[in-house]
Amino acid sequence: MLLFYRRGGLGDTLLTFPILEILKKIGKRIWAVGNTDYFAIAKAVGWVDFVSSEVPEKEFEERIIIAHDGNVKPFPEKRVWVVEHYLRSLKLSGNFSKVLPIEPFEKSPLQGCAVLHPSSGSPKKNPPLELFLRIEDFLKRQGFKTVYLIGEADQWLKGHIKNYFESFSPLEIAKALKGARLFIGNDSGISHLASYCGLPTFLFYGPTDPVVWKPIGEKVFQISLSLECSPCFPQVCQERRCLDVKALFTSFKKAWLSSWK
Repeated sequence: MLLFYRRGGLGDTLLTFPILEILKKIGKRIWAVGNTDYFAIAKAVGWVDFVSSEVPEKEFEERIIIAHDGNVKPFPEKRVWVVEHYLRSLKLSGNFSKVLPIEPFEKSPLQGCAVLHPSSGSPKKNPPLELFLRIEDFLKRQGFKTVYLIGEADQWLKGHIKNYFESFSPLEIAKALKGARLFIGNDSGISHLASYCGLPTFLFYGPTDPVVWKPIGEKVFQISLSLECSPCFPQVCQERRCLDVKALFTSFKKAWLSSWK
């Protein structure tokens, strides 16, 4: 049995899934320790055997500890995709899925919708809500049905919008997203989940690094103003020019015209 340890947010956890998939392909039995709601997704697709929030009192043949004091560092020293950093650190090779092989809901509450998620785990990363309201209007004029996604960190949205789907279960959200048509969000765990579910995913990066924190997916369109001062997270300035609504909306429309089919 191999112990796999990774604490952190949803996006942090999802970016470790290629390790789990490759290890399962070579016959490893895996006990994953971390946020059990996040690792429930890996268990649902058969990439881990057991999940717990704490390290169990048992012997393990191997241990992969992704932590500052572990045998794999959680962040790369250079600006490289964190997935590549993990695989190199563990000397693992092989293909991994770009789309989660997860079963969708038979009748998804997000079926055929353009899903908007204007939040993230840190308000420092969020552009003003006005950006998403503009995008929603743009999408409606393109003939899309729109809906906002609300999770645990997004309760503030309820005072601003009416059309939303709410869930606190990442596995339930994943199954619902499988029926959606596209996704627009920030650098957040939910955005990582949407792209991993196979949706065309448009993501806004301001103070965070689109190179290191690129989501897994086949249709990921990263939108950044690429200012000289970016990335700077978590030391974010008051002005946040990297999250200017007008400039990001213009960049979104360019990405849409060149990428959306």
